[in-house]
Amino acid sequence: MKAKNIIIVLIVSFFWLYSCKTTQETNHPILSFSLGGTSQIPALKISFHKGESYNRPTFALWMENLNGEYIRTLFVTKSYASGIFGHELVGDSIWKKTSGPSLQPAALPYWTYKKGLIEGKYLFPTPEHPFVDAYTGATPDQNFELKALSNINSRYRMMLEVNQSWDLNEYWTNNKYPNSKAYSHSAQPSIIYSVEINDDHKIFYMNPIGYGNPKGEDGKLNTNLNTLSTAMKIFKMIKIEILKN
Repeated sequence: MKAKNIIIVLIVSFFWLYSCKTTQETNHPILSFSLGGTSQIPALKISFHKGESYNRPTFALWMENLNGEYIRTLFVTKSYASGIFGHELVGDSIWKKTSGPSLQPAALPYWTYKKGLIEGKYLFPTPEHPFVDAYTGATPDQNFELKALSNINSRYRMMLEVNQSWDLNEYWTNNKYPNSKAYSHSAQPSIIYSVEINDDHKIFYMNPIGYGNPKGEDGKLNTNLNTLSTAMKIFKMIKIEILKN
């Protein structure tokens, strides 16, 4: 499938909705954005249910064709897309209490290499060269939803990469790569989720398929998840519903 088969037009709307008449499952902020199509009825609803390890992670959501070729990023957390994090990194290991520039190559390496170069020159987003071809926002601190309008005519894959800083375990220890500052800020590597979206079903669930480079040095997918622990519990469930064809 080629990118032109999916008409994606980023429209408006970033807002939080609260309701006193919601159930426990739906009582959470709703991050809403619109992608393509002309109908005002959302075609896709992507529900993120946080797991027991969830602590405002960095993540990116994007589309690929069935050959694994990148199509378009739908959402990426603002800190990574802008290169400005909540705590500015000075040198290799000094973190300020104020926000500022910080290069974190191990945060989302799989998506970073998939998306290609920014402005044809730059791999990692920075304040001078941010990634602007997607909707961005702060990571919600509760369960949340992304809603989209889209005109989808064929099969594709929805992809997600998520990472949480300083997420150590017995395998991914702080001395595993002592010479890599990028690893020391990440520990357990990013987790990559995927699901094929097609016309055969209305509900899909994203599942982990591997992890990214722990030092952020390439865009390879590593498929052995046996060493991961808390990183696998950042999200409890990621559900995609086709609301309108």
